[in-house]
Amino acid sequence: MNYLLKISFNISIILLSIAILASCEQKETASIDEQNETKEQQISEELFESFKNSQTGQTDKIVNVYKLFSNYIDTMEKNPDASQIDTYKKEVLDPIYNDCFQEAEYIHMADSLLNEAPTRYTELKKIIKKLDKEDTNKIIKEALEKSASYLPSEKETTVCVFPAANSNYAMINVGVGKIIVLYDMYYTEGKIQAGIAHEYHHSVWTEKYLRKALPFSVLDNVIFEGKAVMFEKLVYPEISFTPINMDYNKDYWSKIEPDFDKYDINRSFEIISGGMELPPLYGYSEGYKMVKSYLDLNPNATIEEWTAMSGKDIFQKGKYAEKYE
Repeated sequence: MNYLLKISFNISIILLSIAILASCEQKETASIDEQNETKEQQISEELFESFKNSQTGQTDKIVNVYKLFSNYIDTMEKNPDASQIDTYKKEVLDPIYNDCFQEAEYIHMADSLLNEAPTRYTELKKIIKKLDKEDTNKIIKEALEKSASYLPSEKETTVCVFPAANSNYAMINVGVGKIIVLYDMYYTEGKIQAGIAHEYHHSVWTEKYLRKALPFSVLDNVIFEGKAVMFEKLVYPEISFTPINMDYNKDYWSKIEPDFDKYDINRSFEIISGGMELPPLYGYSEGYKMVKSYLDLNPNATIEEWTAMSGKDIFQKGKYAEKYE
């Protein structure tokens, strides 16, 4: 009987020990899970900042993509033989893709951003340091709200802030409610404000009129940019962001006017960007002047009205071709 009690006692001790060990392992696992969850929450809070737009009532969002670049740069510096593009996509793009690019109507505008890994690490570090010091998000919020007071949107707007060491653009709009800030060392408060207003107009136009406007002619594309320039200058008249040349050079005009009825995105970009046979940013300037010509003749037209108008109507009713006669 004592022998059986002894065996029973030993078994109880073993079972109790197993239970205690299992409990410890569960607590340790739970503790690790909680730590990981807390870390993910901290990263999320640093990465995403949401706020209620006082003008639209929508919950807009700022995505601080630049905060992900440190991991990317550290990984590449420690493992220089690693695939740059794979590392870039894993560390930077994957965590923010849905917020910044998912279902974007103009995803082609971000082709280089999505498919070319940044390599100028020293410059990127300086830009990230500059971003950390400045209250960029506050400026973006104010610019979104001010823009919305002129032209309300019914959609949430997300602004994604990338550090950019070698971009040809200051900002791009990739679709409804999706603005990409390509922040470099030369960014100023005014550049952020006017740039946000410009891209915000693209976003709202896309939200309300894209499906009605397709396909897009060269003239449509030029006036699409001209409307955004006009809007930026109405919202921030004191800021010089997009340069305007008020001359009417017939030689330059003769190079672009024959192409207006074509449906050629590459020719549109050539005219808008300028260069080669045209002055830099020539299409932005001409597009703005086309819209201005219309508004000079129709000063009571509201922002909503001229935003909704086709490029052909703006051009014809503004009698812009007469400027070159």
